[in-house]
Amino acid sequence: MSVTDQKPQPKRPSSFWSYANPVKFLAFSERVLPALWVLSAICLGVGLVWGFFFTPDDFRQGSTVKIIYLHVPSALMAINAWFMMLVASLIWIIRRHHVSALAAKAAAPVGVVMTLIALVTGAIWGQPMWGTWWAWDPRLTSFLILFLFYLGYIALWEAIDDPDTAADLTSVLCLVGSAFAVLSRYAVNFWNQGLHQGASLSLDKEENVADVFYFPLLVAIAGFVLLFVALVLYRTGTEIRIRRTRALQAREART
Repeated sequence: MSVTDQKPQPKRPSSFWSYANPVKFLAFSERVLPALWVLSAICLGVGLVWGFFFTPDDFRQGSTVKIIYLHVPSALMAINAWFMMLVASLIWIIRRHHVSALAAKAAAPVGVVMTLIALVTGAIWGQPMWGTWWAWDPRLTSFLILFLFYLGYIALWEAIDDPDTAADLTSVLCLVGSAFAVLSRYAVNFWNQGLHQGASLSLDKEENVADVFYFPLLVAIAGFVLLFVALVLYRTGTEIRIRRTRALQAREART
């Protein structure tokens, strides 16, 4: 049989692990990032404008309740960003894929900003409701500790020159800090006492926020999720390029 008579082999779908290849990861992120930026901007714009300008005041909390459209999505992403870092760190520990370690590193500054937004908006929301800007509530305290873990994680990456050693140590730190990410999410369930209210989004309709607040909140959350994914992909690509540049510089220095 001649070469021209052979049937072309069907192209196999790429596996998840194939994106551990930096070249393939960069090509994938460059394809999806434009759509992610646009979708995140649309969802954030619609969710925040709808929530702040087209929802009524709450009968108890007044217009203060509208900070929910910043506080809840940022708090949600602050916790889930750490869980994403945990998964990426475990992949690094088990399979030694450099892209996963760089993705965890890239997510940390985004997570710390989300945590800071949640802490600040929580204080602004809490002051008229509780009569104080801060209380050593179980959820608030665990959230503050999570914020400190974020700062420690970023500082540890910067303090160690060898990237593989830095990835190993920050992965261990990420495992330890995950306990406080869990506490930040479920502290209200673990301890009955505390000023912090229950979850704003719940499968229990009695605990869930009213529909008039619920739907714009979902859109705002979608915007924050899409923005987080876009930022992590963009920053991971940047970290890959920085590592490549340093490797080339080191090679030139040896020659």
